[in-house]
Amino acid sequence: MERIVAKFGGSSVADGRQLAKVRAIVEADQRRQIVVVSAPGKRQPDDAKITDLLYLCHDMAALGTDISHPFRLIRDRFAAIIGELGLGSGLLDEIDRFGDLLRRGCHRDHAASRGEYFAARLVAEFLGARFVDPAESLTIAPDGTIDPESYQVLGRQLADRQGRYVLAGFYGRDREGRVKTFSRGGSDISGAIAARAAGATLYENWTDTPGILMADPRVVASPQPIAEISFREIREMAYMGASVFHDEAILPVREAGIPIRIKNTNQPEEPGTLITPALSAATIASTEIAGIAGREGFSMICLEKTLMNREVGYVHRLLGIFSEQGISVEHCPSSIDSVSVVVDNSALGERGESILEQIRRRLNPDSLRITRDLALVAVVGEGMVETVGIAGKIFSALGRAGVNIRIINQGASEINVIVGVAAADYQRAVRALYAAFTGR
Repeated sequence: MERIVAKFGGSSVADGRQLAKVRAIVEADQRRQIVVVSAPGKRQPDDAKITDLLYLCHDMAALGTDISHPFRLIRDRFAAIIGELGLGSGLLDEIDRFGDLLRRGCHRDHAASRGEYFAARLVAEFLGARFVDPAESLTIAPDGTIDPESYQVLGRQLADRQGRYVLAGFYGRDREGRVKTFSRGGSDISGAIAARAAGATLYENWTDTPGILMADPRVVASPQPIAEISFREIREMAYMGASVFHDEAILPVREAGIPIRIKNTNQPEEPGTLITPALSAATIASTEIAGIAGREGFSMICLEKTLMNREVGYVHRLLGIFSEQGISVEHCPSSIDSVSVVVDNSALGERGESILEQIRRRLNPDSLRITRDLALVAVVGEGMVETVGIAGKIFSALGRAGVNIRIINQGASEINVIVGVAAADYQRAVRALYAAFTGR
């Protein structure tokens, strides 16, 4: 039988009402044999996330401060869920013992992981499923990557195709056997690892959104969800700041060719977004672009020198200056006598003038300047290379909106066009591009 891994985020396990939806979703499809859960999230905007409270308890205990108040909030959240679902109270005794451990002092990752651990224990009881502790199977290397042998170890734990399992997200163990958490989006990573380990045909990620949106909803009002998007497109949009899966959460399933479907726990009947290894020819032909993403906070260093193209290694020496400073270069548009280097302001820091001085001294340009407060906006789509007039539509839309384009760049993959604009024009540019491609 085909198997689906269903990962539920913090909002989906925030309280008993949400967990009732989780059970209905799982029981609606017998292929959903493996469930991965996050720690309980916020029930309302002013609520506290369990993981944040756990970090707070650990840090307070390390300072010798009384953790009674934040720990009580944690215990009360789990007690409320247990009561709402009519479960046994045995888990509360274990939570109390963990509180004693917190007060005596424990490893920070161990403390942070208990939100997922207790949530998975609770959900396993609620679903009548087997609890799987990832600390027994997933080995996380010092650099945060998963040890490849973990897939086989976890796969053996999930081998019974007649059973149902609940796996705690966010953590595993280090090579010494201590609990170790993933860096960010940890439960998404756990879900992808479980899907690959189990040989799943689909990885479902259940959250509180209708799927991946074509644009940032903080910039564009009610943007359309994307029906289908490729792994290549999703990587481009994530790089440009879109709130989508990051690389660590995609890599395990991408390598195995397992598609991902983003679904809304509160609207399970909606199709959500399918992330697939490769788009069909029909999808590419019917879709001009996948979406629009962007971010602010860039600077551009521009230099000109006559006959630059005759100086072998000139650009290599220029980029070497940034490499020596440990600064990653985002883009490097050029012409015959000029070249520009686009860098993230957070990487550049206060070293802008120092970099300019080194360029003057070592490369002797005719002119040199730095432009700050830039934003980059990317229009992403697999079908762009086959569609006539995409560039014209982009530039016409920005022109009508009165947005001056400072940078134009297209990657070798030809699935995106990136334009650089003044930060003050960023939101206007995104809205203009969204309207041009959606008619909204």
